[in-house]
Amino acid sequence: MKKVHFKTFGCRTNQFDTQIMLSNLKNFTIEDDDSTSDIIVINSCTVTNGADSSVRGYISSIKRKNPNAKIILAGCGAHSKGDALFEENAVFGVMGHSEKSNINNLLQKETPFYEIGDLNYVDSSIVENFVGKSRAFIKIQEGCDFDCSYCIIPSVRGRARSHKTETILEQISLLASNGYGEFILTGTNVGSFGKDIDTNLAKLLKKISLIRGVRRIRIGSLEPIQIDDEFKELLDESWMAKHLHIALQHTDDKMLGIMNRRNNFIEDEKLLNFISQKGYAIGTDFIVGHPGESEQIWENALARINALPLTHIHAFTYSKRDATASSVMKDIVKGDIAKVRHAELTNCINEKNRIFRESNHTNLEVLIESTKNKNSYKGYDQFYNLLEVKSKLDLSNSWIIAQNAEVRNDKNFFEYEC
Repeated sequence: MKKVHFKTFGCRTNQFDTQIMLSNLKNFTIEDDDSTSDIIVINSCTVTNGADSSVRGYISSIKRKNPNAKIILAGCGAHSKGDALFEENAVFGVMGHSEKSNINNLLQKETPFYEIGDLNYVDSSIVENFVGKSRAFIKIQEGCDFDCSYCIIPSVRGRARSHKTETILEQISLLASNGYGEFILTGTNVGSFGKDIDTNLAKLLKKISLIRGVRRIRIGSLEPIQIDDEFKELLDESWMAKHLHIALQHTDDKMLGIMNRRNNFIEDEKLLNFISQKGYAIGTDFIVGHPGESEQIWENALARINALPLTHIHAFTYSKRDATASSVMKDIVKGDIAKVRHAELTNCINEKNRIFRESNHTNLEVLIESTKNKNSYKGYDQFYNLLEVKSKLDLSNSWIIAQNAEVRNDKNFFEYEC
């Protein structure tokens, strides 16, 4: 059988989509080495121009080291750059989001193909196992109805649409029976789940929690305005991971207006303080150096960051994405200035995280995910903090309780004996 290598770029949604493609592959073997594979499937990201460049660079590297391989472009880049790459013969085939379940047939084609599909499709595929994973990613929705000025995702993922509750529950039940205990709900805009099928995220979470074998539920990035009273009532549940990722993107209201965001600082501060008082770690996304971010705006934003109970950060230096409103904005922030601001932001949150871990380093419930080296493992606790574990026992894919972890600069450490 022909050998297929999967290269995944980008977000958790793409990781799930790769698993969907793997689960639908029947007449091929999976190959870890792209230099010896007959077919390379690239699950691409197109969130920035830089993401496009990374994909194009990878294609060039494959052509150099494995010139006979057939290159197939999937993912968001298929919808933004697929036609151009196909026309210039950079790839053998292009497949859109709606074609993942048909991958086995597409990879058997002997002639070049361009199957972009449509952006209204909702995948109903069921994944029984996640290759090389101890946690399971569950995609509960597709697309986004927000129109943030810097983002191209709605045009390559489509508008928000939900997966059927029954399909999600079937997926989780099957995975739980196969030994998975932690589930991460993911999607393009997770908090929009249910708006088109007369339900909501809180109702889905309650149903998932009743499935035998479900031990912990994590939730992907949520918008502040999507956290309603019904969701807040679940914060005390034992099966909820004590970490929420709430996408602020910025803390200055003028900047939020430029970004065409739907949140504002006063409401964000009130929400995050409420969640923090429930004992939660809180992460966020933050874009530094977006056009229009003056020194005054940045100083105000950083002061507000200091005032918020944040413990984790996905900090991004703004990167231009063609075909977005932000791409034609003036008042560009110079790269060296954005780099300094990025460092100030991450240093601030890293210190907040260390302080949080100092207060939350006992009774840590950790799912061991991988082996770092002999007798050394790593996993994440309920607060989504990394724990390095030393043990003579084989802890692979096990749950452990760390009663008194040692707090280090970038992670916690624990010696496990029994």
